[in-house]
Amino acid sequence: MFVKSDEIQIRVRYGETDQMGVVYHGNYALYLEMGRIEWLRKLGISYKTMEENGIMLPVVSLNVNYKKPAGYDDLINVKTQLTKKPTAKIEFEYEITNEQGELLSTASTILVFVDMKTKRPTKAPQYILDILEG
Repeated sequence: MFVKSDEIQIRVRYGETDQMGVVYHGNYALYLEMGRIEWLRKLGISYKTMEENGIMLPVVSLNVNYKKPAGYDDLINVKTQLTKKPTAKIEFEYEITNEQGELLSTASTILVFVDMKTKRPTKAPQYILDILEG
């Protein structure tokens, strides 16, 4: 199985919570994006550079399973994992845990490489495949 993973920590901000002091469910998409961007950055891949080279990477599927709530000022860990080699799409799995290591949520996303000129799906850029295989 092809597995490449990374983990980041995020401190929950007050504005990310609802009236009950719990992280609003829509903010999990942001946490996942932060995990993906840092995962790519640590491999030397930049969203910005990818777009400058004519490739967009929109999310086409997002699934989050909520297990336990996160609250204001909690320090959460977002583990981002690529489990198979990208094709025209790239799939990630995530685990979000708290400081005690308790599982707060699991998630998955599918993104598609899109040619900015044609607005059509395209194969993953070769330089990304090369980095992942290195």
